[in-house]
Amino acid sequence: MSETNIVCIGCGIKVQTEDPKGLGYAPASALEKDAVICQRCFKLKHYNEVQDVSLTDDDFLKILNGVGSKDALIVKIVDIFDFNGSWLPGLQRFAGGNDVLLIANKFDLLPKSVKHNKLINWLQASSKELGLKPIDVLLVSASKGHNMKEAAAAIEHYRNGKDVFVVGCTNVGKSTFINRMIKEVTGEEDIITTSHFPGTTLDIIEIPLDDGKNLTDTPGIINHHQMAHHIDKRDLKYITPKKEIKSRVYQLNEEQTLFFGGLARFDYLSGGRRAFTCYLSNELDIHRTKLVKADDLYKNHAGELLTPPRKDQMDEFPELVPHEFSIKEAKTDVVFSGLGWVTVNEPGAKIVAHVPKGVNVILRKSLI
Repeated sequence: MSETNIVCIGCGIKVQTEDPKGLGYAPASALEKDAVICQRCFKLKHYNEVQDVSLTDDDFLKILNGVGSKDALIVKIVDIFDFNGSWLPGLQRFAGGNDVLLIANKFDLLPKSVKHNKLINWLQASSKELGLKPIDVLLVSASKGHNMKEAAAAIEHYRNGKDVFVVGCTNVGKSTFINRMIKEVTGEEDIITTSHFPGTTLDIIEIPLDDGKNLTDTPGIINHHQMAHHIDKRDLKYITPKKEIKSRVYQLNEEQTLFFGGLARFDYLSGGRRAFTCYLSNELDIHRTKLVKADDLYKNHAGELLTPPRKDQMDEFPELVPHEFSIKEAKTDVVFSGLGWVTVNEPGAKIVAHVPKGVNVILRKSLI
């Protein structure tokens, strides 16, 4: 397969002209342009079509291992709507002695009533619990451009003349963030391919800074316990919010159940009649039923009344696994990784959260 020495500006992969099905393919005519883009990025950009990628987790780890050996500032991006699902475990190991600046993206998705200082304190405390002590924490919305000037200034300040590496899981908005950064600094638009599909950046992309150093975009690391890996690409729009999420409050009696599409289920076992607040994408339907009817409802209607997943996916969709919790503290979030969370306001509730096998459910102190 003839590889060229040209790399795709969209995803960083080496461009080749022989194998239309292989990674990095571009027709030979594309090589005459100043900025070459591979066919995969072209389709993603213009038609929102995604092609599956053959990079393995080991490939990602090799790239990350190179980060710790350099003297650099590491910018770690998380999705505030899916903080735990988008957290990169073990970044300390890769960071070497380098400072880590934590940037929480998509804060525009949270209800406007949330105080920014409270969010930042929450992020600092949560990071510390997860073993990371960031040098600073910033809130941004890369897609809307909120706080991006401040982020650019903070990166410039903390890098102190060093290279910068941007790391994060798939789907946190990393490439959108870098495109905004480039626009802030140079005025150029949309250099890197972005989409809401996991795994858009394939290899390292280096963006030169004024002083001869580079800002480097690394591939998104795949977190296998995210919900996005279990649903049809066409249905990602139902679980990936695009605008401010509206809280939905349900007054539940004991032994009532909420279904979040057909992707997850929340059973309220005991604790007297009470209110639960759901924070999920506005596009995702919530269906209430009695606990005694829940199993049958799922068996007969998953993929139809309860979607996503789609009917034709049900054979491959993992079974829902129950996780039982007794809520001991007021203001506790029950977090469904990659989907959202349910806030339990008062202690004393006994609940069961059902999620696809392999997806995480955790409890945390309420974010809102």
